[in-house]
Amino acid sequence: MTSEATIAPSPEDPLAAKLRGFGPVGILAMVVVVFFGPILEPFGVLAALAWVRLSRTPWRELGFVRPRSWIATVAIGIVFGAALKLLMKAIVMPLLGAPPINQAYHYLADNPAALPGMMVVVIFGAGLGEETVFRGFLFERLGKLFGSGVAARAAIVLLTSALFGLVHYPIQGWPGVEQSTIMGLLFGTVFAIRKRIFMLMVAHAAFEVIAVLIIFWNLESYVAHLVFK
Repeated sequence: MTSEATIAPSPEDPLAAKLRGFGPVGILAMVVVVFFGPILEPFGVLAALAWVRLSRTPWRELGFVRPRSWIATVAIGIVFGAALKLLMKAIVMPLLGAPPINQAYHYLADNPAALPGMMVVVIFGAGLGEETVFRGFLFERLGKLFGSGVAARAAIVLLTSALFGLVHYPIQGWPGVEQSTIMGLLFGTVFAIRKRIFMLMVAHAAFEVIAVLIIFWNLESYVAHLVFK
């Protein structure tokens, strides 16, 4: 008997069946994970992981697949995430008219006391948490609802990217929405094609770590004007 068969919902497990369905219980679970998670971090990722456990969903369905090489996965993720952040800061965001200084997090500049805590937040809250919710959990849920065809996957990428962007509005405003939506489109496309989440977790963490270091070292204006003076 396979591991999937072992943990699949059965008639004797009504809660798991309801959580995996789209009745009141299943919809409520989605709302709690997606809409309350960003407000009460790390509640979202904990709720998503609890849903996986209680619904008896195979981890593979959320992209938790052991990579062939952890070293390659981590290396690719770090390079991808760091390069993407520099590209966004130096070219994409200036083209969109974003201010060079991220006022929401400018308090980190030359602030060593705030740096360790923020690093924990971005590595675990963003890298692990947001990828689990917005790629793993939502792709599984919407995939069951919309199907697995090309059009369905494209719609899921667009929808999850929009949600991912909007949850960043309260703290970062429209520049945060723009950056997060673009990031969601890129990460969502990769996930829709590969169905693997670990590289994206590393890339997301690397993206955020570089962002924090640019602010901490007071390099925001310098990087934002590297291409467009």
